[in-house]
Amino acid sequence: MKHDSTYKVISLPKLNGLTPTLESTALKLMEEAGELAQAIGKFRGQSGEAIRMEEEKVVDMMAQELLDVAQVAVSMMFVLEENYNIDINAKLKQHLAKLKAKGYIK
Repeated sequence: MKHDSTYKVISLPKLNGLTPTLESTALKLMEEAGELAQAIGKFRGQSGEAIRMEEEKVVDMMAQELLDVAQVAVSMMFVLEENYNIDINAKLKQHLAKLKAKGYIK
């Protein structure tokens, strides 16, 4: 795929020394998503708590947590490929077709 400003392409590794299951990975994904939500809400004063941090620090934390979410999602893709014979590339094509059908991308 050529460089296109409408795509954000990242490449994340398979983690070493772990034997994740579908369930453990799903739980970890929810944990990381919760940490992202905390960075977005709690530390920006959106949760009703008096905790407040500088915007620059919060946005940096959000970026870090977002990458944690992405890493766990990629780890789950490895689990699906290796343990359940799911073809992630084929699923990606289906996903892009779905986005096109819904008008989210051209």
